[in-house]
Order: sequence, then C-alpha cells, then structure tokens
Amino acid sequence: MSLAQIRIILVEPTGPLNVGSVARVMKNMGLQQLILVNPHCDPFGKEARLMAVHALNILEQVQQVGSLPEALQGCQQTIATTARPRSLSTPLETPRQALPWLLNSNLPSALIFGPEDRGLSNEELNYAQRFLCIPASPVYPSLNLAQSVAICAYELYQASKIPLEFSSDSSTKLASFDVLEGYYHHLEAVLLKMGYLFPHTAKAKMEKLRRLYNHSNLSAEEVALLRGILGQINFIWQHLPDNYSRKS
Repeated sequence: MSLAQIRIILVEPTGPLNVGSVARVMKNMGLQQLILVNPHCDPFGKEARLMAVHALNILEQVQQVGSLPEALQGCQQTIATTARPRSLSTPLETPRQALPWLLNSNLPSALIFGPEDRGLSNEELNYAQRFLCIPASPVYPSLNLAQSVAICAYELYQASKIPLEFSSDSSTKLASFDVLEGYYHHLEAVLLKMGYLFPHTAKAKMEKLRRLYNHSNLSAEEVALLRGILGQINFIWQHLPDNYSRKS
C-alpha cells in the first residue's frame, strides 16, 4: 500500500493555521488525503493557505464530511490518536509501533486526530482498532495538532521505506469499516430485541463489544459467519410461542 492511500482525518479542527500546517507536512511526507470532519474553521482561507505554502493542492483537494463514520467509509484499518488512556482496554502504542500496520493493507486506511481543545471522545475512539499516544516529557506533554500530525507523518514516511511482511490474501480478507459497522448495528438490534441490552445502557455495552471485536481484527468471512448466527437467533426469537416467557 502507498502513502497516498492513507487518510489523515481531523475531527472538528478549529485552527486554520493548523489545517494549513498539516497540509504542508503531509506533502513533505508523501501523504495526499486530508479529510475534515465538521471543521470549525475555513480550510481554504488566507491563514490556511499561508501555512500550506507549496501544499495548496492538498488544501484544494480537502474533503469535508459531517461525521467520523462518513470519513471512514471504505477504510480497512484505522488508528486513533489519544493523549491519555481514559477507559480504553486496548493498550496505547507509540507511532513507531502502530503506524506501519496502516501500510499493510490493500484498501484505504486512516489515522484520526481529535479537536485541538479536547482530543477524541470515547465514542469517536470506538471507531478505531488501535490507539497511539506520542511519548513526551511529563513536564509538558501536550502537543499542538499540527505537531502531532508531523510526528506521525514522519513515522509513516520512514515505515514506507522498509519492506513489510505482507500477505495480500490475509489482508484483503480483513473486514472493512463498512462491514463492521453493519455487523455492530445488526448485533445491537438483535440484543435489544432479546432483552440483553436495554436502551439506557445499550451505548455503554456496545462500546465494550466494539472494542472486543476491533481488537480481534475480524476478517470479512468471520463477520459474515457472525451475522449468519445473528440472523438465525433473530429468526428463532420471532417464532417463539406466544406463551413462552422471553424473560426466563
């Protein structure tokens, strides 16, 4: 996979200077796809263009979307950045450990960065399979958005120069974002119908289930198998006798 297939996704960026700086470092490191989720600034304005310098083509090709799932459509492997562990059960990795994985794919992959003021929420982190944190001095560990992208872009560029152990057969079988999202919606619907999930707790439990499955790197074939099981469970549940106690 080439660097050109990796999407750099900025969620709700507020600073046009940051957006322009990100475009510049992306061009420095051979990255081409910049996607902004619900931006709170003008990515085509004077400030952004000033910082982009000779990377105006990256700015001019920016895609703006309304949600993170929309930005991830068609992606196979996704990494999210975070500054702290929060409640994640998946361990945090360094850019050097995690980022080469994005290159080991035949389909688009994505690297997600959160808003400057808050970072990615737990809900947004649920869309990623792996998480990275940039090590920094504990005296002042907070990095600017453009600085964070620059560090990750550099590591991606360096990793792209190293031959990877790559199997196209195993990689192409990994479930894409779209396939996984379809499964999660199917699973939630069935579990709600069965009474395992309740509307007021469904979100929290589904977050845990998403992390479990994302950590497993399911293949498309495995997802199809799981959806077949859900379909059979749903069929049986719909044909239970009326006098059967579904709470028992």
